[in-house]
Amino acid sequence: MSPFLRIGFSNFEIDPGLAYHEEVLNPYCAVYMKEAIDTEKGQVYKQKKPTMYPPWSTTFDAHVHRGRIMHVMVKDRTAELKSEATVALDSLATRCKKENGKLEIWLELKPQGRILMEARYYLEKSGEPESERERDGLFTLHQRRGAIKQAKVHVVKCHEFSATFFPQPTFCSVCKEFVWGLNKQGYQCRQCNAAIHKKCIDKVIAKCTGSAINSKETMIHKERFKIDMPHRFKVYNYKSPTFCEHCGTLLWGLAKQGLKCEECSMNVHHKCQKKVANLCGVNQKLMAEALAVIEKGPVTVSQPGMGPTDVSRTVTKASTEEPLYAVPRKDHQPKFIIDDFVLHKMLGKGSFGKVFLAELKKTGKFFAVKALKKDVVLMDDDVECTMVERRVLSLAWENPFLTHLYCTFQTKENLFFVMEYLNGGDLMFHIQNCHKFDLHRATFYAAEIILIAKKKKKKETELEFTIDLKLDNVLLDSDGHIKIADFGMCKENMQDDSRTSTFCGTPDYIAPEILLGQKYNSSVDWWSFGVLLYEMLIGQSPFHGRDEEELFQSIRTDNPAYPQWLSKAAKDILVKLFVREPEERLGVKGNIRQHSFFSSTDWNALEQRQVAPPFRPTLTSPSDCSNFDKEFINEKPRLSCADRTLINSVDQTMFRNFSFVNPGMARVAAR
Repeated sequence: MSPFLRIGFSNFEIDPGLAYHEEVLNPYCAVYMKEAIDTEKGQVYKQKKPTMYPPWSTTFDAHVHRGRIMHVMVKDRTAELKSEATVALDSLATRCKKENGKLEIWLELKPQGRILMEARYYLEKSGEPESERERDGLFTLHQRRGAIKQAKVHVVKCHEFSATFFPQPTFCSVCKEFVWGLNKQGYQCRQCNAAIHKKCIDKVIAKCTGSAINSKETMIHKERFKIDMPHRFKVYNYKSPTFCEHCGTLLWGLAKQGLKCEECSMNVHHKCQKKVANLCGVNQKLMAEALAVIEKGPVTVSQPGMGPTDVSRTVTKASTEEPLYAVPRKDHQPKFIIDDFVLHKMLGKGSFGKVFLAELKKTGKFFAVKALKKDVVLMDDDVECTMVERRVLSLAWENPFLTHLYCTFQTKENLFFVMEYLNGGDLMFHIQNCHKFDLHRATFYAAEIILIAKKKKKKETELEFTIDLKLDNVLLDSDGHIKIADFGMCKENMQDDSRTSTFCGTPDYIAPEILLGQKYNSSVDWWSFGVLLYEMLIGQSPFHGRDEEELFQSIRTDNPAYPQWLSKAAKDILVKLFVREPEERLGVKGNIRQHSFFSSTDWNALEQRQVAPPFRPTLTSPSDCSNFDKEFINEKPRLSCADRTLINSVDQTMFRNFSFVNPGMARVAAR
């Protein structure tokens, strides 16, 4: 029996009385697993596996070997905090066994601080061949896997702003007002640590000083309009609580807590001095507002065939147009509220919210209603992502392979998507029941998924996108045809020449170019499609890891195992989908429909839904929910309760263009 520990870190503390406390900014863990190796100079410790960065309150597994140690280091974004400790895993395992297999302790760090660690002791079978372990279900698809997403970065004047939770009172460096609210109240630059309100992001006029691309020489050559008014900072003794006007947090200490500008009286930390822009005496908010007025004023530079008046009219018109994601709602269309529906069952849930089987009271028709919690959407900086999901679904009405969205509406606490109810369940549910699909069934589902990638002919409705493609998001209708759902992780306008670098997706399906931080396009969908096809054919994931770091390393470097019983065509298409060079990957290079794996597929008949599905779900009624996990449907269908203080802090204007009604819903409601 091989022992291992399941370890998690949930909290970090540092003595608030220390002056060093002000340096701690968003601390995170780095874990180094090291093995004892005997050398001529004695025993040394060598790291053989990649460094892990476990998020707070998550767990990772570490096998216990004699001489194996865990080196834990807590850092912060300034790279100035480095508190660390070393733990022998066999000693930790011994302590766990004495505490009935579970241990929770504060681990003291050097030179200061402590970290709350939980460890559980487990035993697993070992010594058997890899193939035997696979047959015993070690890598089988036995659980659902949530998507992950890198924090969204807003690049403004070379700043890299991301939504941030401020653990102490913080003031905006632009408008100088308090950043109020709960959870991730504002934005902070990852380069220079400037803190701002989310609403002030369009008022930033100062270039970021924390990036190499903003050197003085570069700025002089690039900037047409440039302010260069250096501050005159001197060390200052503050006699009352004072906040840094750059990062927004308190100046700690009893004496010489910070620096004050002799000219404009700006107060900053010592650590922030080199990060402050040369805007002495300049009010960024007023300057930005003045520049905005100038930009909206009459334009005197004319183009051929267009006079100054025409240009001014064009600018005025552009400034009054509705935002990109607004979908105009006709006055005669009905509006819906949550009280129009009866929530019968819960079909799924996650950190985002819940999905319910709901009945429209007026007609008795059944729908799937997805409820997103506004505070979570704002906390994760996902407003734009949510609007994209609504837009993608609203424009997918004519595509038979995409889930139809009937309407959206909102309350003070939640956002609601009313979608068609697909009672056949998802592919994850079905593959867990039969371990893997036969060749005919896997080919059918794969071919219908490929049809989604086809461009629409009408340019006004053309929509290219990449989605979080996985077994959980491929649903079956009552006849057994597939439909793609859950566009929460999608990116719009992903044509071949459009690239993004947002880190998002479900870990098992993430393409290597994303993990390498490279710009990517829709080629990542073909990698995800390869993972999905592998799982359908073989019943397990192509890439493995005991933790996320090992999994990502496997995706970057490993070649999947192909069983001998797999057909030649099936292996060939998988190999070509798992090409790590995006431009050489099947789907990007070559026509995937012409591959021998699909030699028996009648694409025209399939597109017209004239091919009978190989599997038809067993259903007793339109409201049948037997094809969904009992874990969910046995739970009471109730909306999550929100903290009133938290909800009152939500900026409701962020969702002003969310609600809309599809004409199809108007017809359903009229029956």
